Amino acid sequence: MDIIISNSSSDPIYVQITNQIKKHIISETLKEGDMLPSIRKLAKNLHISVITTKRAYEELEREGLINSVPGKGFFIATQNEGFLKEKKIKFIEDKLSEVIKECYIVGITLEELMEMTRLLYKD
Repeated sequence: MDIIISNSSSDPIYVQITNQIKKHIISETLKEGDMLPSIRKLAKNLHISVITTKRAYEELEREGLINSVPGKGFFIATQNEGFLKEKKIKFIEDKLSEVIKECYIVGITLEELMEMTRLLYKD
């Protein structure tokens, strides 16, 4: 599992970690029962605070995406199909919202965005 922390991102580090783990779950590169690195190991690998990684794991646990097993670690939670589909849709909606905001900033119209989307979707 690759997690990349960007110093240029406006998102806090724990959000970057949370979002990247969510992306791995949604894309199913992380599957039910897969073990996540320990909080200490992830913090060491990313050269960040243990508190930051703990906050990211707590957020994922609160959303029901991972489970903590005392004495063993953190694991990808069982996902029901409806829940996983809803998470995938929400993930795409969030990404589209970001793109739409950028379109407003640079002056791209809805029609231009739709045309770009059609062309890119076919690829």
